[in-house]
Order: sequence, then C-alpha cells, then structure tokens
Amino acid sequence: IKDGGHRLTTSRRVVLEALVESGGHLSADELASAVRSRDDSVSRMTIYRTLDLLCDLGHVRPVYQGVRAARFVLLEDGHHHHFICSKCERVFEFDDCLVDDLAKRIRGAAGFDVRAHLLELYGICDSCQG
Repeated sequence: IKDGGHRLTTSRRVVLEALVESGGHLSADELASAVRSRDDSVSRMTIYRTLDLLCDLGHVRPVYQGVRAARFVLLEDGHHHHFICSKCERVFEFDDCLVDDLAKRIRGAAGFDVRAHLLELYGICDSCQG
C-alpha cells in the first residue's frame, strides 16, 4: 500500500491481516465479519474501499464462480491459480506458474508488461470423473 503511494492506516492493516490469515478466499461479507471480530470500529465502507484499493494496486482480485458473491483472492507475487471443477464446483489451488513464458511472449510481441494475473482452468476433477 505504501509503495503505491497510499497510507497504511490501522483500519487498512486490520483488513490486510484478516485477508492474509484467511488465505484470501473470502467474500466481502466474510471479510467484514473477520475484520469486525478483530476491530468493530472498522466500518463496512472502509473494508470495501480497502478492497477496491487492493484491487487497483493488483494485490487482490475478485473471483466470480457460479452464482455466489465474488470472493477475493490474494495475488502473492502477482499471481494466483485455480483448477475449478465444473461439476462439483470445488476449487483447487496450484502454484506452478504456467503464465510466465506467455507473459514474456506478450511483452515481446505487443509491448504489454504483464504485472499480475489470475489463472482459472475449468474441467472435471478426479472425484467427479469416476
């Protein structure tokens, strides 16, 4: 936040701590509950504004899966990856970054500097295949 030219207020710190402790897979309402359990003086509006700021800075991205509310994921080192089962809707995280080479090719071909990404691959998990 500071590197982006913004102040790291106590309220923003509480929001960040709640996100990090949760692993960053929370809806805004779940995040609000986690924040309020730590510090009930942090308003819902502050939580939403902090989420917006973190999204603008590329540290968090909303993920829309199914008909549920958006869930916010942390982009550690600028990226995050999911396999999503189209049948049971389970989400599996994986760390192997398949996009690094593609980002280099995009930079060379289009002059576009990829700073962050969220990769979601949809298919059928082992459990649902059987």
